[in-house]
Amino acid sequence: MLPQIDSDQHDLFYIVHEISGIYFKPLPQSVKLPAMRTLLTTLHSKYIHPSLALPYLASFCSAKKCGELSITEFTTHEPRENIIAEIMRHQADVIAFSVYIWNRTATLDVIDALFAINPQQRIVLGGPEVSFEQDDQIWQDHPGITAIIRGEGEQPLHDLLQQWQTQQEIGPINRVSQRHNKQILHGNDSAPLADLDTIPSPFTNGLMDCSRGFVYYETSRGCPYRCAFCMSALDDQVRSFSQERIERDLLWLLNNEVAKIKLVDRTFNYNPKRALKLFKFILKHNRSSHIHFEIGAHLLNEETLAFLEQVPEDMFQFEVGVQSVLPATLERIQRNAPLELLETNVRFLLNRTKIHLHLDLIAGLPGETFAQMLSGIDHVMNMNPQHLQIETVKLLPGAPLRLQADELGLKFDPNPPYRTLRTPDMDFTDLERVRGISRLLDITWNSNRGKRFIVQLKQHYGTMAKGLAALENFWQQQGLLRFPLSQKEIYENLALFIQYAIPAQFQEMTTEALCRDYALSERIIPTKAPSFFNVDLTETEQLWVKQNVTEKREEIKGQGIKLQFFAAWFHCSTNNNLPQSRRVHLFLYLTATAKKMCTSERIINSAELPSLNAADKRKPLQSDQ
Repeated sequence: MLPQIDSDQHDLFYIVHEISGIYFKPLPQSVKLPAMRTLLTTLHSKYIHPSLALPYLASFCSAKKCGELSITEFTTHEPRENIIAEIMRHQADVIAFSVYIWNRTATLDVIDALFAINPQQRIVLGGPEVSFEQDDQIWQDHPGITAIIRGEGEQPLHDLLQQWQTQQEIGPINRVSQRHNKQILHGNDSAPLADLDTIPSPFTNGLMDCSRGFVYYETSRGCPYRCAFCMSALDDQVRSFSQERIERDLLWLLNNEVAKIKLVDRTFNYNPKRALKLFKFILKHNRSSHIHFEIGAHLLNEETLAFLEQVPEDMFQFEVGVQSVLPATLERIQRNAPLELLETNVRFLLNRTKIHLHLDLIAGLPGETFAQMLSGIDHVMNMNPQHLQIETVKLLPGAPLRLQADELGLKFDPNPPYRTLRTPDMDFTDLERVRGISRLLDITWNSNRGKRFIVQLKQHYGTMAKGLAALENFWQQQGLLRFPLSQKEIYENLALFIQYAIPAQFQEMTTEALCRDYALSERIIPTKAPSFFNVDLTETEQLWVKQNVTEKREEIKGQGIKLQFFAAWFHCSTNNNLPQSRRVHLFLYLTATAKKMCTSERIINSAELPSLNAADKRKPLQSDQ
């Protein structure tokens, strides 16, 4: 056994070879123990997503004399060979990976390669994907793993690194499992940090990468609810950073004008008084940041709702988990959020504020059929949210619903992302249909694309969800849901659906709704307009277009703005969809350097246009080049 080194003195021992063998001789106390180098790393699903966990770990451990720590982040899209080479370049004594549902497989592949390169390399895993291993199988399958941290990582990682840095005898550490002498030592479970302020701010100390224009931030950990599908159900208390610490961090982020700040608090407004105070602080100090919150809409009180009416457009985004509209299902998953109050407050936010609202539904929950899922989609879409996300429930390791899977008859993929494949109420085909509807919503409604068209589906099919189901069925038959589509391809295939699936008497108004959606979301080049547009304008209509374009050019003259335009004619009213006399729609596209394209629409009834004089016949007007 190696002699224990005093952790305060950090004396350096060196190995001296003598005839009698190897022994340890201390150098003078002025020579310090060389710092152990630890590389903290992870693989993101997208480059724009910076890690929050790694800077917190580095910040906590750096303040506790755990050696030298550095952070390097990758994406799952990078070649594995490049990831391995970059990790090896750091020559770290310890490599610690943060493991999530999206990177588990890729991370374990990298670890296997690192072990082949250097079997003595210390490799540590942490994160939700490895915190709930039920047996020692992962240790057998991946001999390169030296230690696994369970749950929140700051304290156990600190204890582990300090044990190694000071060359203490290997022994059990709370919430750490580690390989030693061909055995796995499992430390006891323990409570997480009670005082989150003991974690130094990774923002003010420069450890957080804010260069990507997107930052994750947390003001609390834990959740007051016990939803069976969620890992937060395992944390029996909510812990918050102090108000002073939160305001200091937020002020740093806001003053540095980070473009998007996404708070990862499971329920940001679990304490309404605290939430209102922070909302006010942000509104007072924010310059240009867009901030995303996950909230409980049912927890919004009258004072908070009244304040939220003041929030400017594009500053706040709220994500609200509806999850299901069936009381019996909500009860079975222990989702204790009064649905009626939630809906009342959601409607207030949508009708009285400028806050972007993102609502969530979950498919495959116990007791919910395909027909009931469609009713739930209609129920939520009738509130007219800006975004509706529908996900199939994932049975995450350690989550209560996974532990109840056999009892409830839930069958799921045993590999990440652990998606439910069949329930007693919905078979695989049903769940796949919901997944297809979710994909269609993502590429249309949620992308602010084709909204008028989606509303038309409700007119023809009785409900929006039935219309989406019909569209999903058609696109599935055409093989359109298998691959990514460009915006042009999306609109062309929506037009194809109208042609083959919409009754003839409704086709014109549905096509015109689609045309307006298309022309308002993307610049249409007149010479390349899709065939479903009516672009054959009369000379009188062309003159009206010329006059409006000339007027607009004079208005923007000298401002560095380029004007382009597109015109088409329609028959159906913009209000009641009833056929009426022919109308001309002029779409004006204004672009300027480093600015988003601005689109506007002008409409006139052709019958209101004056007769065209011979003197008015001029050459066609061209868009700015």
